[in-house]
Amino acid sequence: MDPSHGFVGHVPAPSTASHGSRVVNPMEWELDRGLKLRMGVALALVVALPIAFVYAFVFAANTIGVELLQWATERPWNGEFYANPLVVVGAVAVGFAAQFAFGTAVALRAVDARRVDSESHPDLVGRVERLAQVADAPAPDVAVSRSDVPNGFAVGARPSQATIVVTRGLLDTLDDDELDAVLAHELAHVKNRDVAVMSLSYFLPSLTYLVAMAAYAVLKGMFYVVGGLEDVDGDGAKGVLVAIVVLTVSAIVTLAISVAFWLASYLLFRVLSQYREYAADRGAAAITGDPTALASALRTVDDEMSEAPDSDLREIDGGLEALYVAPVDTYQFGEDRDLLSSDLFPSTHPDTTDRIERLQAMAGERP
Repeated sequence: MDPSHGFVGHVPAPSTASHGSRVVNPMEWELDRGLKLRMGVALALVVALPIAFVYAFVFAANTIGVELLQWATERPWNGEFYANPLVVVGAVAVGFAAQFAFGTAVALRAVDARRVDSESHPDLVGRVERLAQVADAPAPDVAVSRSDVPNGFAVGARPSQATIVVTRGLLDTLDDDELDAVLAHELAHVKNRDVAVMSLSYFLPSLTYLVAMAAYAVLKGMFYVVGGLEDVDGDGAKGVLVAIVVLTVSAIVTLAISVAFWLASYLLFRVLSQYREYAADRGAAAITGDPTALASALRTVDDEMSEAPDSDLREIDGGLEALYVAPVDTYQFGEDRDLLSSDLFPSTHPDTTDRIERLQAMAGERP
């Protein structure tokens, strides 16, 4: 199914709404089957992969780990490492609960965003409330990041608890119709409920990334320890050597498992993240009735970010790559840019040019 045509909201006849919006009949707003299927697969992977990650380490401990212990202690090792399934499932459930409870706060903190209200930002909050009414969706909270880089995203465990975040740069850069289009894009994510799936999906890649970085730090430290072995003699040198071998092998195995599961989590994101952007683009067109406004907004954001200094990009580079309306990655700006987002979640968005062309095609199909 072509994701640019499989979405969601069938746009009914035009009706009165400010800024050229068209009212979307909520009875006609149906999740396209492709997005629904991908969300189901992603949810299954979200639950299964962290549990498999734990048991991969248990397996490694009972094979490579036992061999290492026998070699290091020079005696048989008859024990076996064991992880109680109920404890593992409980720990994963706690992790997901924490993601639900604190995920939004962590995301806001990562981009230095603060919630705003109708007193401090009446125009912005009014736009979100009006567009939410058009889409027949709960009006999300609104937060503004002080970053000058134009971008935005939606986060939240469920539609009634969603928050739309925009940067100060986005508010300063886009015109009224473009801003409405970006806000409508994020509302479409909320309406489609893919925001909750993507929020949960951060658990595994973030965990594997941290574990891999810790293993890499241990490996790096071993090189310094090996360089100092010449100052150790006799039994002390032998003990240090054994410790180095054990730690190095353990770190390599840990790194290998973490990378393998990071790749699995990457596939998880590819299953959902690119497709959901096409769906939200079509949703924005359905809400605003103007696909060209979002096309123009994406082009503007793309151009502005490509010219932004690295220091400005890092202000919004908190590992939230998959959530942004437009990608913040090294593939767009050059391989010399070192960003956390592209390390954690490469290629989370379709090519921006392709999205613009699809939106322009939608405009050409309209009477």
